[in-house]
Amino acid sequence: MRAVIQRVLSASCEVNGEITGSIGRGLLVFLGIGKNDSESDIEYIADKTVNLRIFEDNEKKMNLSVRDIAGSLLVISQFTLYGDVRKGRRPSFDLAMIPDEAERLYERAVDIFRKTGIRTETGRFREMMKIYLVNDGPVTILLDSKRLF
Repeated sequence: MRAVIQRVLSASCEVNGEITGSIGRGLLVFLGIGKNDSESDIEYIADKTVNLRIFEDNEKKMNLSVRDIAGSLLVISQFTLYGDVRKGRRPSFDLAMIPDEAERLYERAVDIFRKTGIRTETGRFREMMKIYLVNDGPVTILLDSKRLF
């Protein structure tokens, strides 16, 4: 499982003119699910995400988590995080989980994020989404549950 996490002042997702999720200060989480991912991958990503100390404390040091600042999460499914462009110029998505299985794991991930007590909003799986955000920093963190990076 892969995640691109952006520290934001605000973020929202729009599908067909409807806002499906909107947050203030917190984390925008783009979540990609690989074909070999399982519950343990979800738990790793969720734990890392909610405990990342990437918000500044009073001394301007990155020392606080989204939980510490009472922030929110906007979790967006993004299979393109498994796009492989090492050969040619058109991405291959062979490493991404098939959509039906990926949707089940995505929904489970959202459930785990919500069980942390952090307000969690979402996009809509398998839909074209417009993501609006005001990046804070910018601060962008990459996570991979297989610890490839």
